[in-house]
Amino acid sequence: MSQVVRKFFMDFEKEEAWLNEMSAKGLALVEHSWARYVFEESAKGEYIYRIELLEKDPKEAAGYLQFMEETGAERVPSGTPTKANRAFMNQRWVFFRRKASEGPFQIYTDADSKIKHYQRIYKVYLSLAFMELIIGSLNLMLIMLNTSSNIYKINLIVGVSVIILGLFFIWLSLPIRRKIARLQQEKLIRE
Repeated sequence: MSQVVRKFFMDFEKEEAWLNEMSAKGLALVEHSWARYVFEESAKGEYIYRIELLEKDPKEAAGYLQFMEETGAERVPSGTPTKANRAFMNQRWVFFRRKASEGPFQIYTDADSKIKHYQRIYKVYLSLAFMELIIGSLNLMLIMLNTSSNIYKINLIVGVSVIILGLFFIWLSLPIRRKIARLQQEKLIRE
């Protein structure tokens, strides 16, 4: 029997930990989409889950995905793509699972690969922030050109809202930037 859980995460590591907690309770993730997870009953702790932001679109990363399958990991399918899924890069976020009986499952085992993964996430957040700030600023600039009160109000509301969204993405990127800096410092200490 399937169980649908709607939950929103801003941190992929917390999402990954939650999926592993659900597995420990005997619920296996069988499908996911933005803030929606479909679970089916399974043996407790049957799977270990990992989440990754691919460098490229899944179609272009077919070789890497095949390599992951050869290691025993399987890709958990994402649900039907919606505009929201595509807007938040859901197609590049890949959920993997592997049977716990096959041993530990880590995607990134060295500092360099972890740093590169966090840098990909950081760049996505900054790109989204930059785009939102430009769009919001353009809406606010349109206020000067429009004298109609209705258009003025719409541009003001849209402009401020989109700028707030851009600032939100900057806020999301800050912990990622700190993790990158910490990993780079640890790497220097080890070398």
